[in-house]
Amino acid sequence: MTHLSHSDLYSLEEYARIRQEFRAKVIDHKKNRRLAIGPNAALYFEDELTMQYQIQEMLRIERIFEQQGIQDELDVYNPLIPDGMNWKATFMMEYHDVDERKEALAKLIGIEQAIWVQVADFGKVRPIANEDLERSTEDKTSAVHFLRFELTQPMINALKSGSALAAGIDHPNYNYSVDTIEASIRESLINDLQ
Repeated sequence: MTHLSHSDLYSLEEYARIRQEFRAKVIDHKKNRRLAIGPNAALYFEDELTMQYQIQEMLRIERIFEQQGIQDELDVYNPLIPDGMNWKATFMMEYHDVDERKEALAKLIGIEQAIWVQVADFGKVRPIANEDLERSTEDKTSAVHFLRFELTQPMINALKSGSALAAGIDHPNYNYSVDTIEASIRESLINDLQ
């Protein structure tokens, strides 16, 4: 499993010097890691670079420079890095209007279980959601969920051989699919796999 360590991180001083350049690199990288599903939902697939950026930003904002504090951040974010047999994603319901978002989230309880990815003719892969903590109540779901999609070796082999990749959500109140995932996103996701 790929993990970041202290040696992969910049010191606060060094990060301050390179932050704009590093941020531009990450923003460019993330363009091929966002998959919109319908008008109000997206999967943001995480990897080593996206998590390094997240950790660097947390260290910067919180001014963490002590060894244990840095390790605490590594411990929080390392589990969001895929291990070669899965994809890990931040799922977001995106509504700009606060009232519209509040109303939608009350109707979308369980949406994190309705998300799927599918390789060729293999069965749909549903995510393992929110392993860190529960993000829904009986009244509403969260706008953000953390997901893990476990793939089999035959699925990985098929993807690497050019098989199709699709994704979707089949919740009764939000039903959309992406039958053909853009080549640049597909390629980025394949790079996460062993």
